[in-house]
Amino acid sequence: MELLIEKIKNEGTVLSSSVLKVDSFLNHQIDPHLMLEIGKEFAQRFADSGITRILTIESSGIAPAVMAGLQLNVPVVFARKRKSLTLVNNLFTASVYSFTKEETSEISVSNQYLSENDNVLIIDDFLANGQAALGLAEIATKAKASIAGIGIVIEKGFQDGGSLLRDKGYRVESLATISSLDDGSVSFKQPTTKTKVELTR
Repeated sequence: MELLIEKIKNEGTVLSSSVLKVDSFLNHQIDPHLMLEIGKEFAQRFADSGITRILTIESSGIAPAVMAGLQLNVPVVFARKRKSLTLVNNLFTASVYSFTKEETSEISVSNQYLSENDNVLIIDDFLANGQAALGLAEIATKAKASIAGIGIVIEKGFQDGGSLLRDKGYRVESLATISSLDDGSVSFKQPTTKTKVELTR
């Protein structure tokens, strides 16, 4: 997806060989026009999959998931990371370890919003080690829902999450796949582009 790649080139910041900061359009501030195009792309890729519900995780997965839900005309459910007085009973839960935050969170979805009748599209902002996607897949499985696939905005192709999910048989669609963040620059994996771009450290 060239629009997303250009955004990463122009506004992304490489913090280390494993961390890319995209706060200006995805992880802190959100670019609504870009999110709309991302939603259209996910909808196009999964148009014939019979999606009935989109499942994501708070908070950075919500914007692309909502735009995809708008295009597919299906509800969007996001797993909660924090305890809530209104979300206490009849929950599907999973534990997710964040390598970025170095902590484990319990994520939860009410059984009111996910069932065996659902065909779920999982959407998330980043795919690195695959733990968030696996946690969401675990919740969908506990609900006895079908999983049509996993949509990822940015995949770190040099980490093992993508292989892990694909080896488990999941269909994974990533809109931009990064092959390296070495030396303060970002390289994109084919078929997107071979371009290596110097980014602000």
